[in-house]
Amino acid sequence: MNELRGTGVALITPFTEDRSVDVAGLERVVNYQIENGIDYLVLLGTTAESVTLSKAEKQLVIDTVVNVNAGRLPLVIGIGGNNTQAVIEEIKARDLSKFTAILSVSPMYNKPTQEGIYQHFSAIAKSTDTPIIVYNVPGRTASNMLPETVVRLANDHSNIVAIKEAANDIIQAMRLIDSTPDGFMVISGDDMITLPMVLAGGSGVISVIGQGFPKQFSDMVNYGLNGNHTDAYTIHYQLMPIIDHIFAEGNPAGIKAVFKALEICEDTLRLPLVGVSDGLRSKINAFVSGISS
Repeated sequence: MNELRGTGVALITPFTEDRSVDVAGLERVVNYQIENGIDYLVLLGTTAESVTLSKAEKQLVIDTVVNVNAGRLPLVIGIGGNNTQAVIEEIKARDLSKFTAILSVSPMYNKPTQEGIYQHFSAIAKSTDTPIIVYNVPGRTASNMLPETVVRLANDHSNIVAIKEAANDIIQAMRLIDSTPDGFMVISGDDMITLPMVLAGGSGVISVIGQGFPKQFSDMVNYGLNGNHTDAYTIHYQLMPIIDHIFAEGNPAGIKAVFKALEICEDTLRLPLVGVSDGLRSKINAFVSGISS
């Protein structure tokens, strides 16, 4: 799965002022990634506000990204949830021929045990031949998928090929890198600790900030993968302030404010999410202006 090595980005879904899907804006976002060195695209994840999209809107996003990408980069699709059977039914209903892998989040809200998490992903893996990236994000799911559970899944299911690890815990990430089978990818889901994870043996990142600054972030990851920690950390420290800014008032409000500052699309969100405060917007605009000058 070398297609998933390097920098992937969790795409936003741009909306117009009336909160309908902004197809032209999404096309500009996708082209911006491709033109600036991103390795693969992830659509319909958390950053896409996918929980607020209707079935028809999800299909519109898929069609738009597939069409504008035109086979240039690998694509990953988010299909996850806390109803195992519903996830399986959605996977079976979708045409996945254009996608390299499925990104599937650990069940949220239900707070399953480790055995429940294992059985959830085991059932999903048995339902499809498509490669699966499991996604651990305890800050959203209220449960942590432990390394032992990930190792068990990786050993038992050949199509569970990677984890997007977003526990914001470098020690847990290193345990995953050390204990998972050869060829299994540990992908960072935390922008701030992406470089330490890569230097520790991780395979790259599925990033939020990377889509706002694709050249810089993908350069940083590539430097890290090639062992050039000096140049990698130069970029890391350059981007640290904006990483703080974009998550200060929630995702994707911050990254949408970046795109607004870049004049790529509007920063409209769907309730219950709202845009960033005026004070944070000023900080984001100042950073974008400074790095662009």
